[in-house]
This record gives sequence, structure tokens and C-alpha cells, in this order.
Amino acid sequence: KSEREHHWCFTLTTSLQATLLKEDNARLQYSDINLELPELSRQFILRLLFVTKPISQVLLATWIPQHEPGRDLGDIASEHRQGTQVLLDMYIWQEVKDHQGNMAIKLNNTFRENLKVAVLGGGKPWTMSAALDPDPHQRDIEFLDKYAMDRWESVLQFLVQPGQGQTAISRDAMLTLLHAGLIESDESDNMQITSSGFQFLLLDTASQVWFFILKYLETVTERGLSLVSCLTFLFKLSFSTLGKDYSMEGMDNELLTFLQHLREFGLVYLRKRISGRFYPTRLALNITAGQNKGTIDAHKHGYLVIETNYRIYAYTVSELQIALLSIFSDIEGRFPNMVVASISRSSVRRALLKGIGAEQITSFLRQHCHPQMFKNSPVVPRTVADQIKLWELERERLEFSEGVLYKDFMSVHDFSLLSNFASSKGVLIYSDEKQRTMVVTKKGHPAIKLFWKEAQTK
Repeated sequence: KSEREHHWCFTLTTSLQATLLKEDNARLQYSDINLELPELSRQFILRLLFVTKPISQVLLATWIPQHEPGRDLGDIASEHRQGTQVLLDMYIWQEVKDHQGNMAIKLNNTFRENLKVAVLGGGKPWTMSAALDPDPHQRDIEFLDKYAMDRWESVLQFLVQPGQGQTAISRDAMLTLLHAGLIESDESDNMQITSSGFQFLLLDTASQVWFFILKYLETVTERGLSLVSCLTFLFKLSFSTLGKDYSMEGMDNELLTFLQHLREFGLVYLRKRISGRFYPTRLALNITAGQNKGTIDAHKHGYLVIETNYRIYAYTVSELQIALLSIFSDIEGRFPNMVVASISRSSVRRALLKGIGAEQITSFLRQHCHPQMFKNSPVVPRTVADQIKLWELERERLEFSEGVLYKDFMSVHDFSLLSNFASSKGVLIYSDEKQRTMVVTKKGHPAIKLFWKEAQTK
């Protein structure tokens, strides 16, 4: 995993972790801990599970596995620091002082009690656990996978072309994209994809969903929903079985609203609200799936063939993939199973104006290349990658500044007087003594104007 993906998928934000551990929900995280925490951290937790008194740092150090032959002591110390810091960051344990005033470690009480329930059994049954009659409209895994990806791709389609087909996604999904900074409004109130949005599209599907849900959770309180209830339900979903239906019995209005939002995002399938049942999709199960997250993308293959003459052949019928391609290229023709496009200076500049960089475009091409392209080295033809970079550098040579033009000076003396004053004030943008022309910043114009009037009266 990249550092960014690891951050998004390894842990919740600190504030969300703190919220969870202040409530009676820590038992929901036990399976997630087994998947995500370092091995040493898991060992610390299990050893402290039935210990209520603070444990000294010295005793804690003795729990580290014995030194292996050939293993560097620095690596062991680094592993220890990492194992303890993760638990502190996630509020799973806390530093306290023992009766002698020395620093010690104590497991979070809420986490300990609920982890005991998870290990030993007991506690209240979860929502979703009520018995159900056989579903006359049973949905299989193939249907659920297609449904989930259709829903999710509609969100991505809006992200790529936010100015078109606004009815394709819900208002909640659109507001989440705005809150996450993946789309933005221009001066005409038209929405467009941002550089962050394009980078988001380079992630695998599970990482996209996780980041999107994190941003959605940051706004749930504004929607009148309980953050803890939503997090609790998400963890339950991640432990569910794909292809199995679950009961909606006992859900309050908040959870029913949250369930409807998850339906819009493709995380659950709900045929009708009155049916009293829903099916979690693979998108929901992958939220805490750790190293197995990539399974939802296993069926995807590259579809782009790139030629040295800047022409692209895209073997796809997906409107989303075609829309992605049109961000930085010109579509020249469409056939039953293929699209022909070309990269040009104007098409790349169109992407650059949206904040999308040359490296992002090249990464996208490399990531979606047809398997046949990987026989070449480099995968993306060097002439294409270099030219895209040159077009970006060409744009960076120019810097636009809004200013006020001064010209038609009667003498060189007058020009020099005003030019020197503007330069001393740091508001001079451009000066040409031969043409007796200068440009100052719009902000500095009033001061220059006042100085000139005073100079004229002397």
C-alpha cells in the first residue's frame, strides 16, 4: 500500500477513534484489530486484557519477543515504538502514573470490557440479527457486485463530469464530494473536478469508498445523525456475509436514514424499505478488509493502447472510462467496443486548467494500459510522457498578474520618478524605460496615483 492508502484504510481519524472509545462500541473493532494492528500491538492488548492495574514500561519491554540471531537491535526498538505509538494514537491504551509516580500503561476501560465480550461471548445481540423468512426476491453475489459497481460508478461519473447528469446521484453524495474537495464550483457556479478529485480516481475502488465514507462521516452530525450510531453500523456491515440478507427490525429513524444513504452509495442493496431486509455489498465488506481490499478490482483490466503519435485506442464501452479519457484528450471516434482519442496541446491545457498535473495524467495512462503495453519499456511511450510534461512547463513559464498600466509620460524624468517609487513600494510589475511604460499592481495603484498628484504640485 502507498502511504496515503495506508493512512485512509488502516485507521479512522483520531477524532473518530476517540468518539468510538468514549462509547460502548469498542467490541466492534476486535476483528478489525486482528487485521490491521501490528503483531506486537495485538500481543500487548491480549496480555493486558484481564489486567486492571497500570503496567510499568519496564515490564512492558520484557514482553517483546527475544532477540533473533542476526536481527538488529535498532529494528527491535523501532518495532516497539511503532507498536506502542499505534495504540496511543488510537486511544486503545493510555499513559498514566503508578503509585510510585513512574510512567505506566493502562488499557482503555471501555475497550477492555467490550473486547472481553468479543472474545468470551455475551452482550446484547446486534441489530440485523433478527430471524428472517426466506426472501422471495433473493439476490445472488453476482447481482450484488453489479449493483454496487453501477451505483459507485454513477458517483465517479458525476465526479468526472459534474456539470452533466446531476440527477444521476443523490444530493448527499454530491455534498460529500464538495466537502471532500474532489469537485469545486467556478466563478459561474459550474462544478468541475479538482486535482485532488483526479488523484482520487487513481486509487483502487476500496480506498476510494473508504475515503469517501470518512468524508461523509465528518458531516453526519450536520444531517441530524449520530456519528457513533453510524460508525457502529458500518463496523457491523464489515463483519457481515456477502449474499446474505439482514433484518431491519429495531432500527430507529436515524439508522434507516443512514441505511438509505449507504444504498445511494452502493454499500447496501435495499429493494423496498417495507421489505424489512437489506443485503450488504462487497463495497461495505471491504471497508475493514485489510490486505484483501483489492478483490473488488480483481476483474478489472487495462484498456488503453497508446501510440507514439499521441493517439489512444481505448477498448471499452464504459461511459465512465470514456469520460475520464476526455478530461485530457480529444475523442475522435467511437466504435461498438472501442474509442479513438488523441492527446494534443489544447486537450492537455484543458486538464492543466483544472489543476491536473502532467504526472497525474501519465500515471493514469500507465495505470490503465492494456496488458500488451506492458511488454514495452517504458509502458507509456517516452515521447508522449515527455511532451505532456513540456506542455505543462510551457504553461508555467507565464505568470499572470492583474495590474494598472501607466504610459505616455512627458519625460524620462517623470517616468523614472514614478517607476522608482513603485519599485520601492514593491508594487512594480513591469517597467520599460525605452517605451516609457510601466505596470503596477491593482492594490498599489491608489498609492502611486496619490504620489503622482503630490509630485505634480511641487
